[in-house]
Amino acid sequence: MSPKPQQNHLLAALSPEVQERLFPYLELVPLPLCAVLYESRRPMGHVYFPTDSIVSLQYLMENGASTAISVVGNEGLLGITLFLGGESTLSRSLVQSAGYAYRLPKPRVEDEFNRHGELLLLMLRYTQALITQVSQTAVCNRHHSIEQQLCRWLLLSMDRLSHNHLTMTQEFISNMLGVRREGVTQAASKLQHLGVISYSRGLIKVLDRPRLEALSCECYSVVRKETDLLLHYLPQRSVIMDIDAIPIITLRTHRE
Repeated sequence: MSPKPQQNHLLAALSPEVQERLFPYLELVPLPLCAVLYESRRPMGHVYFPTDSIVSLQYLMENGASTAISVVGNEGLLGITLFLGGESTLSRSLVQSAGYAYRLPKPRVEDEFNRHGELLLLMLRYTQALITQVSQTAVCNRHHSIEQQLCRWLLLSMDRLSHNHLTMTQEFISNMLGVRREGVTQAASKLQHLGVISYSRGLIKVLDRPRLEALSCECYSVVRKETDLLLHYLPQRSVIMDIDAIPIITLRTHRE
């Protein structure tokens, strides 16, 4: 069954009147793992509203190295540059968790944005939440351990999943965090030893989310609190998890 536009919480928060204007122009597109939606300094023609996918915004260095500066999922949208007056972005947008998104052509975004109505307000509030995430990611990458960064990334990913599986290579995660792959493996092994996750043959299963939050640095809680404050339309979240709904994250090496 194809996802509905309302599976994106920002679109769902719009009034029926605004939805009637926008939804006919929404196009459902598949987002395969590692697909590039926006390339650095390339023209942007659409805004994307993820429904069950996660997109990582990555900054690329001249030597080819990269690090993730934020993640976008069903809480918001991808392409804030278009409604802030720009034509391109300095970051690359890479699909971190495969799924779908609805995209809206640039002219329709600008037309609705210029009405100075609901979409304008929601987009600006979302932009503020995204700025907080980018800022805390910069702090985290500079001052916190790989283990803390991995905890933060796991929590941010779980917050944005509409299903409970995430498949990617270990190298992909290390590139997002800007660390060596061996560091990711060591951090995952330590979390397993503490009973926070199980880790076997590339499969990570979260066993204790409250403990995972405790082991994460303050960066996750800062981002979550600011996001919940600004994006009042998001479903209320709880640290108490149903054992049957524990997110599972699959890591694959290039040998598999």
